[in-house]
Amino acid sequence: MNGNLLVASVYRLWRWIAQPIAVQRTNALIVGLCLSAAGHACGKENIMTSKQGLSATAAPENKSFPVRRSVQTASGRISYIEQGSGPVALFVHGVLLNSHLWRHQLADLSDIRRTIAVDLLAHGDTEITPNQDVSVTANAKMLKEFLDALNIDQVDLVGNDSGGGISQIFAALYPERVRSLTLTDCDTHDNWPPEAFKPFLAMAAGGGLRGTLDAMLANKSVYRSPQALGPAYEHPEQLSDDSIETYLRPFVKNPQRTHDLERFLAAFDNKHTLAIEPQLKTLKAPTLIVWGTDDVYFPVKWSHWLAENIPGTRRRIEFKDARIFFPEERWQEFDKELREHWLLVEEQVSQKELATAH
Repeated sequence: MNGNLLVASVYRLWRWIAQPIAVQRTNALIVGLCLSAAGHACGKENIMTSKQGLSATAAPENKSFPVRRSVQTASGRISYIEQGSGPVALFVHGVLLNSHLWRHQLADLSDIRRTIAVDLLAHGDTEITPNQDVSVTANAKMLKEFLDALNIDQVDLVGNDSGGGISQIFAALYPERVRSLTLTDCDTHDNWPPEAFKPFLAMAAGGGLRGTLDAMLANKSVYRSPQALGPAYEHPEQLSDDSIETYLRPFVKNPQRTHDLERFLAAFDNKHTLAIEPQLKTLKAPTLIVWGTDDVYFPVKWSHWLAENIPGTRRRIEFKDARIFFPEERWQEFDKELREHWLLVEEQVSQKELATAH
């Protein structure tokens, strides 16, 4: 990006912040949504431990520390964090985030699961080739390749935001790989991208994305503001500068990383979730749906749509006043529901095996 374009992009961002409140509310929907946006079983040649200060050493009281690894697949070298042991739980983040979103789940649930949080294509530390497909369907297929590379047969799948849409596509295409499914506020059917998001997509397509990312990294209060990511949180002021750096810094590592994100945004099209509706309507994996009632991006009605169209749905829960990133902000509540959901699934499997044996 040349200097003039960078200055123009930052100027547009700040001019937008200075707009009247009524206009800010609309624009908050645009930017808030876009910003919402183990080698235990694999061969050593396919695994690489990063040098980010993470450790696999066991902690006291059967706890463990998270470890970052990466594994080579046909879709690229996929970066992920894992913690714990046991049946695998796979966590899928949304646009403009990465595996850091799920840090509380990895720490809290690693006593009963081998918890894995992946970095999607065009996000985090995952490495891809220029111009490869980075659509939500491509990401769902990447998850299959990722599990194959780690020799993992089934997972308890958990998705949020666009990661929830990707999780639906994965479950529809590879139902045999899903032991259980949990969906939180996310892309569903034809509810995305909303009209308020399309101007942001146009801005990114026009080359203004790098300037916006730079502005938010330079001033973290912009990131937390009502005009940016603020509406995604009940308490955006509690999000640390370090977390903002962790989320955004990979996108500006070099021009190609920014371009990859631009292509991810350009690929937003609800044709991907519409295409798998017939498979969703036959999905029998035990499904938990948890939704925040104060989400300005994905209204509660879409949690009802999912519950009505996925026959495996066991429970649909609403978190009063929660917003889209409640897995990060209200993780204790959410983890309690996940734990109960997984234990119930295990009990039902055990009962079925016992009945078959007799």
